[in-house]
Amino acid sequence: MFFSPLQSPDLPSGKTGPKKGGLAPLILTRGEGREEGPPRCDVIARGPAAPLGCARRPSALPLPPPPSRPRHLLAATVAAEPPLAGHRPGEEAPRRRMVRVVPPPPGRPSSRSRRRRRRRQMARERGVRRGPGWRGGRPRRLLLALLLLLLPAVPGLGPAAAAAAEEKEEDGGAAKECDKPCANGGRCQPGSGQCECQPGWVGDQCQHCGGRFRLTEPSGYVTDGPGNYKYKTKCTWLIEGRPNTILRLRFNHFATECSWDHLYVYDGDSIYAPLLAAFSGLIVPEKDSNETVPEVVATSGYALLHFFSDAAYNLTGFNITYNFNMCPNNCSGRGECRLNNSSNSLECECAKYWKGEACDIPYCTDDCGAPERGFCNFNDTKACVCSAGWQGPGCSIPVPANRSFWTREEYSLPKLPRASHKTIIHNNKMWIVGGYVFNHSDSQKVLAYDLISEEWLPLNNTVNSVEMRYGHSLALHKDDIYMYGGKIDATGNVSSQLWVFNIPRQSWTQAAPKAKEQYAVVGHSAHIVTLEDESVVMLVIFGHCPLYGYISNVQEYNLATNTWSILQTSGALVQGGYGHSSVYDPHTRSIYIHGGYKAFSANKYKLADDLYRYDVDSRMWTILKDSKFFRYLHTAVIMSGTMLVFGGNTHNDTSMSHGAKCFSSDFMAYDMACNTWSVLPRPGLHHDVNRFGHSAVLYNSTMYIFGGFNSLLLSDILKYTPERCEAFANETACMHAGPGVRCVWDPARPGCVPWEMATLQQQQKVLEDCPAKPVVDNEKCDQITDCYSCTANTNNCQWCTDQCISMHNNCTEEQVPITAYENCPKDNPAYHCNKRTSCKSCAMDQNCQWEPRNQECIALPENICGTNWHLVSNSCLKITNAKENYDHAKLSCRSSGASLASLTTQKKVEFVLKELQKMQSSSKALTPWVGLRKINVSYWCWEDMSPFTNTLLQWLPDEPSDAGFCGYLAEPSSQGLKAATCINEVNGSVCERAANHSAKQCRTPCALRTMCGECTSGSSECMWCSNMKQCVDSNAYVASFPYGQCMEWYTMSSCPPENCSGYCTCSHCLEQPGCGWCTDPSNTGKGKCTDGSYRGPVKVPTPSATGKQSLEPVLNVSMCLEEHNYNWSFIQCPACQCNGHSKCINESICEKCENLTTGKHCETCISGYYGDPTNGGTCQPCKCNGHASVCNTNTGKCFCTTKGIKGDECQLCEVENRYQGNPLKGTCYYTLLIDYQFTFSLSQEDDRYYTAINFVATPEEQNRDLDMFINASKNFNLNITWATSFAAGTQAGEEIPVVSRTNIKEYKDSFSNEKFDFRNNPNITFFVYVSNFTWPIKIQIAFSQHSNFMDLVQFFVTFFSCFLSLLLVAAVVWKIKQSCWASRRREQLLREMQQMASRPFASINVALETDEEPPDLIGGSIKTVPKPIALEPCFGNKAAVLSVFVRLPRGVGGIPPPGQSGLAVASALVDISQQMPIAYKEKSGAIRNRKQQPPAQPGTCI
Repeated sequence: MFFSPLQSPDLPSGKTGPKKGGLAPLILTRGEGREEGPPRCDVIARGPAAPLGCARRPSALPLPPPPSRPRHLLAATVAAEPPLAGHRPGEEAPRRRMVRVVPPPPGRPSSRSRRRRRRRQMARERGVRRGPGWRGGRPRRLLLALLLLLLPAVPGLGPAAAAAAEEKEEDGGAAKECDKPCANGGRCQPGSGQCECQPGWVGDQCQHCGGRFRLTEPSGYVTDGPGNYKYKTKCTWLIEGRPNTILRLRFNHFATECSWDHLYVYDGDSIYAPLLAAFSGLIVPEKDSNETVPEVVATSGYALLHFFSDAAYNLTGFNITYNFNMCPNNCSGRGECRLNNSSNSLECECAKYWKGEACDIPYCTDDCGAPERGFCNFNDTKACVCSAGWQGPGCSIPVPANRSFWTREEYSLPKLPRASHKTIIHNNKMWIVGGYVFNHSDSQKVLAYDLISEEWLPLNNTVNSVEMRYGHSLALHKDDIYMYGGKIDATGNVSSQLWVFNIPRQSWTQAAPKAKEQYAVVGHSAHIVTLEDESVVMLVIFGHCPLYGYISNVQEYNLATNTWSILQTSGALVQGGYGHSSVYDPHTRSIYIHGGYKAFSANKYKLADDLYRYDVDSRMWTILKDSKFFRYLHTAVIMSGTMLVFGGNTHNDTSMSHGAKCFSSDFMAYDMACNTWSVLPRPGLHHDVNRFGHSAVLYNSTMYIFGGFNSLLLSDILKYTPERCEAFANETACMHAGPGVRCVWDPARPGCVPWEMATLQQQQKVLEDCPAKPVVDNEKCDQITDCYSCTANTNNCQWCTDQCISMHNNCTEEQVPITAYENCPKDNPAYHCNKRTSCKSCAMDQNCQWEPRNQECIALPENICGTNWHLVSNSCLKITNAKENYDHAKLSCRSSGASLASLTTQKKVEFVLKELQKMQSSSKALTPWVGLRKINVSYWCWEDMSPFTNTLLQWLPDEPSDAGFCGYLAEPSSQGLKAATCINEVNGSVCERAANHSAKQCRTPCALRTMCGECTSGSSECMWCSNMKQCVDSNAYVASFPYGQCMEWYTMSSCPPENCSGYCTCSHCLEQPGCGWCTDPSNTGKGKCTDGSYRGPVKVPTPSATGKQSLEPVLNVSMCLEEHNYNWSFIQCPACQCNGHSKCINESICEKCENLTTGKHCETCISGYYGDPTNGGTCQPCKCNGHASVCNTNTGKCFCTTKGIKGDECQLCEVENRYQGNPLKGTCYYTLLIDYQFTFSLSQEDDRYYTAINFVATPEEQNRDLDMFINASKNFNLNITWATSFAAGTQAGEEIPVVSRTNIKEYKDSFSNEKFDFRNNPNITFFVYVSNFTWPIKIQIAFSQHSNFMDLVQFFVTFFSCFLSLLLVAAVVWKIKQSCWASRRREQLLREMQQMASRPFASINVALETDEEPPDLIGGSIKTVPKPIALEPCFGNKAAVLSVFVRLPRGVGGIPPPGQSGLAVASALVDISQQMPIAYKEKSGAIRNRKQQPPAQPGTCI
């Protein structure tokens, strides 16, 4: 047994069970089990002959256990290392080793290395096998010889043992060790290197629970294993003791995913026993001084624990200790455990000043301040009796209180614990109605608590006449309590019933109100208020409706008229939810709603921290400052201008919850005057008071909190007494009171008074003194998508056409900011769409449509009907004002794709009448045609051929007249129809056409799906709870089962059997916590699965007609009698599991599987047969129509062996892939085209069963031979036949064989058109059968028909035509290229000239000095042409740069200015494209020299 009293076999002596946060201490071998990386080597391998691995030391040294670390970090220690690449298939992968290799020096290996290599080679040739510890044979053999001499002297050992040691030495390499240590009693299998786990443990290290356990020791522990638990876990523990002994379970550590992963504790040996607790979330003491660790008590002598986790997040799990016959928490160390002779049970005898079952509640602290403040009553109540003027713990707080304090009273009456109940105060009594209880069949529906005497009051049995429900609402009016909605505990249905409880008579009466529209809701709230018109109404706020999703409306019930209605509200568009807090403030006449569990579309849901205010008179919503504390199923009360919020579920169902607890004791205050939140200290009690689903009421300025849920159902009462304003004597202390209370100084008294007693002037002064608002949260404004919510809030937002932004930001120039709600456009009903969270609620609004892909309600486009058209339901309507007769009006409508309107629905009639009433004020009143005409003497019908019923629209008095054939609306009223001849002209007409949006039909709501298959089919929008037999929306799972009622859920087409009898194997049977296995006497493992407990089968009564389960399941041992050799298994399956197809030998081994079965447990059919042979099932032959010999052994789907045949029974051809034929009478063929080559590559995994493929080809030309060839990558058999038509291929025996070959890879042949007479057999068909090949294979095949001789004339004509055409094309291309080149050069030259011309040149006459007289530079002419000093041609010789010397003007005397020579070099760009004179060329040496210079860059003169 792996569980011992307080010690595990895996632990050193004296150590207790493993603590969460670390692995259990295990003996590790050096080099293994390290988390930092692969194991290190003990020996460094050197040289080229070093082994590729680590040689392990022979001794295993114990190492200290790894240090404790958070369990979420331990997941890495259980991950299996991947196998090394390169090992052979079917062989166990070698373990990874870290090897440090020292490379040898370059050159030849040493002689020692060569000798070592030769020895290894010789050893391999001799077949010697050496283990990993071998380091050379001679020293080890000497050691073995010494051992052989010593072994005979050791008692009990002899030559046989020595031989075994020798064999182990030589065969040591065959044994494999586990890479990681096996936990929880698992053993390493040497053959496989895998851990073999003890029953109930799974995982590669046996580190996860995964089965059933039976614990019989008087004390021990229960754990899911080290590290995080795995996904989809189901584990069950049965703790067995003596009958009627008391078992105590203490939860030392517990961490699971809140609301999804639960541990259920039952007081008995099955899940049919009373449920004690449903643990989920984080359960650890919040502070060191708080010692309240949850403890569960079972009194039956048994306890069954069942753990289920889903496929989402997995946390660290739990560690639970248990003890029989021990005092609670061992008396907390503040008392002695003694036997009570009267009850024969162990009880704590507490020390002084301590009380409670576990001596964990202090009393009379500071001795009650005796004698001044009070004294201690040590006898009865064990509490302080305070003197007048003192109160609180230890009588330490004066009256009135100058500071707040908490007190707690615990009550142990069995029928008190509950959650999601509701409470009201009436005449000093607290009335508690309904609530969720673990065992609803025996529950008290109504409780009453006297707040004066602090006692529970006895009530008449008539209070139990209604069904138990939770999540309902209560509202008090005079002496009547109104209870509405809620979830019926017995059936799981959400109710729309309204019950009235009369307090004096203590009796229930069901009201029968008239309702046009009404929602059945759960998780809502209700308040009875008196409106301005003195009418008394009950307002029902939000809630969840299974059919319509989360409701964002306000429902109103009028007590006087007994009618329901859904209010049309104004202001912000708020989002409704489940489990919010709601409180009515009579001074502001407003309801304040905070938090809740909300869905923002069908697949987006989360907790909320919103705060809304609803004005009951103006019906206007306002968004106030959010709290930043997300929660649901919390409570709130209003006291002295402050809303106090306590507790709730704070887990946000995401990986980002950062350990947020399911159960909270957060205490917050909202200051209604300044619109601010503050966090108050949590209750400073000795016990944890975390909870959700509790109730809170206000009485005499004290908040009373009752019940709730923290994995256990609670029955205690918490009292919070705040500081009182009257306790502050000066104005400064009064104004600074709080947080948690708002006080005002009244100078008239003078004195400090609470907020509700202040005058308007005093309240206004407080508002002026409120702290300045912090920086605006831009994100809050950005989240708002409509103008109404953007302006009706206190977050300083403004609306800019289509977005909400902060007041500190500015709209764009073309946008006009809107800051007041009254200025928002009121004609956009599409804003409401995203508040609807189900298809059914979305379909109720004509401006919205459901988007099934994203599971959300979206607004229809504004122009879906077009200009001047209006969307009414699924139709577009338009009223024209043209004066025309009926036929012309009909044609006018038809030109717009419409027809005259058939006003057959209420919405159409209301719209038309409303529009006509608007137009009455205009000068031209409309009396439009409608699509109503008379088709015979007495029959009127609409244009859509539906009959006129005279209900929605009615005739005017004395209508219709005999002269009337067509109808029009003479007056804008429902009785305004008038008849006229169809040729009369009237003003206007009403046209109608279908809206162009597709109004998709909603699927059946999840709540109306009663079977799992119907619930989970299609998409994941629904979830099926197997034990509750309920289908719920995926966004409402938490709202549907807030207290862990659902033990296992399914989605996406995965469904379990309806009950235990649907499981055919013992292993599957015992996976369900409520099932057991009864084995029959046949010794073949055959049996049946049935509802059961550890002691035997149980009989579960069927629900009665009323839906209540009248009886609890009872033990029925006769269903599996041991006297008749039946065997009942509840913890582990029997070893014999042959499914009824073989006798068991040695109680576990199947001797010989019969009935066409095979497998270790005869659990599958043999090849060629299919079926479910488990538990006596039968196998039947595969039905494959001769095209397969093997099928799926479970489903019978055939693995067809011929390519192109498909179907479960190989009954169809793949027509979509060009295969045709009839596999029922013949086979399928691929149709080949003539003169094409086809390649078939059968290499995919789906092709592995193919061994044959068939082809068919028909000649296209009757005067040409048919050639064929085929080749393949592997050998195959070939058969070719022919027939006069393809129809012959569908029936055997009508084909004529032509070719038959076996074991070939290639074949070619030609079929003569004369021999096979293609001309007289126009439909001749050749069949090719390729068979007996192996997968994978590649096949190529082709049929072709070529001419018998070559037409030379045609060849040469074709050749020269192509050649000349090619030459012509080449010439054209060359010409185009030349033209493009010349054009590009001209453009380049022009650019160069333009570039050079842009230089600063000037015109000047130049004359060089000669022997002659100088010329007249002013007016004379130059006689000779100056000669250039250089002429630099550009690329292409079209232009050149000409350079000459220039003499600059000189001063008096012809002397240049000082420092200058008077000479300059001038350049000009000249055109040299004209032929230069020969004489000039000869005289110009520059040109000759220039030709020998390197050519200039193309396109440039530089």
